[in-house]
Amino acid sequence: MKYRNRFLVYSLTLMTLWSCGPTEKQEDGWRDLFNGEDLSGWKVVAGTATFDVANGEIIGTAVAGSPNTFLITEETFGDYILELELKVEHTSSNSGVMARGQYDPAARDGKGLVFGYQIEADPTERGWSAGIYDEARRGWLYPVDLNPEAKSLFKLGEYNHYRIEAIGDEIKTWLNGQEVAYVVDDMDKTGFVGLQVHSIRNAEDAGRKTYFKNVKIKTENLDPKPWGKDLPVVNNRLNQLTDYEIANGWRLLFNGQNSEGWKSAKKDDFPTEGWSITDGVLTIAKTDGSESQNAGDIVTTEQFSAFDLAFDFRLTEGANSGVKYFVTLTEGNKGSAIGLEYQILDDEKHPDAKMGIDGNRTLSSLYDLITSSKQPRFVRPIGEWNKGRVVVYPDNRVEHYINGVKVVEYVRGSQEFRDLVAGSKYKIWENFGEAPQGHILLQDHGDEVSFKNIKIKTLN
Repeated sequence: MKYRNRFLVYSLTLMTLWSCGPTEKQEDGWRDLFNGEDLSGWKVVAGTATFDVANGEIIGTAVAGSPNTFLITEETFGDYILELELKVEHTSSNSGVMARGQYDPAARDGKGLVFGYQIEADPTERGWSAGIYDEARRGWLYPVDLNPEAKSLFKLGEYNHYRIEAIGDEIKTWLNGQEVAYVVDDMDKTGFVGLQVHSIRNAEDAGRKTYFKNVKIKTENLDPKPWGKDLPVVNNRLNQLTDYEIANGWRLLFNGQNSEGWKSAKKDDFPTEGWSITDGVLTIAKTDGSESQNAGDIVTTEQFSAFDLAFDFRLTEGANSGVKYFVTLTEGNKGSAIGLEYQILDDEKHPDAKMGIDGNRTLSSLYDLITSSKQPRFVRPIGEWNKGRVVVYPDNRVEHYINGVKVVEYVRGSQEFRDLVAGSKYKIWENFGEAPQGHILLQDHGDEVSFKNIKIKTLN
């Protein structure tokens, strides 16, 4: 009898230790942020949407009249890998996951405000799920226009697997096993994990639900997943490439220290005045607003044919400039050298925005030829940095982007392109824009404009 009692006590002790001991996930360094039973370790902030637990799921329910509502961890984290599953059942049920999220309880008259990196859940036709958005701050950092193949990954009405790596200044996302977004940014080094129920515009959408489950995190012995796809990196380091970018053929056109690789468009040397380099930023000084009559344009010493060109630019009020490509320097033009131009302009204050045809001289347009299809919410204010991008494919397809959103596309040398040229100021130059290669140019239009993070990748 004593033996049986001792055996029973010993068995119960083992069972207790086993039930309280580490699971296999814990042995691998993972731990559950959601216990599957209640919301221990979480709190609701910034809105009045509700979060409940049933059948091992967190269920967020939208309510009318509420701003975005977040269920956030009470604990904050620095470097980590986060995995979870997320489901929405309606195209109007936008959601997201905060990574290193921030919260100001005093904002909005004490109602509180969540801000910071958000990994998107976008069930609409736009398809930007797992893109990276800077909630209540800078807006989109990595729209999925930068990775078009990822737009079809999200499955409406089904659970979708998210993986988020926040390690150092790099944030990477995967959706259902596929790479989506890669941002390098150091604005937030720590923060909470948050689950979003988005505000609703229409009262009839009240009651729509967003589901989360299997929320787990790893904070030690991190094992980053290989980044296999050749995708653009939104890199906010100052004139510094990531190892991944270097391995995939990117290089800096501006080193942040001197004028190496650049010269005057009209002379063999770099201008001795007007252009300056300070704290890693290349700036053309303000003069009289005239086109290329003072310090003058600068061009790369190299020429390029097919390429992916990225650059950051900052406008001052009323400023005009441009980034030109396929510049041959053979036309002998008295003003700015001739080439295809990504327009850089203060659309509100500079008169050039009202000239041309249907806005084809506005910011990020193909100057005097094709109007940018940008939306104002994707453009950052005058005085802040915007990201430009021009991609020229080997088959002569060309794309313009602003802050990661594609706003212009055309084909060099196509009949449509030639028809546009025939109706523009460029019609006097034979075969305008069709040179097999050319320089890249930064324009002096007599206004103060700055550039940094100018990088290029040759496309084969």
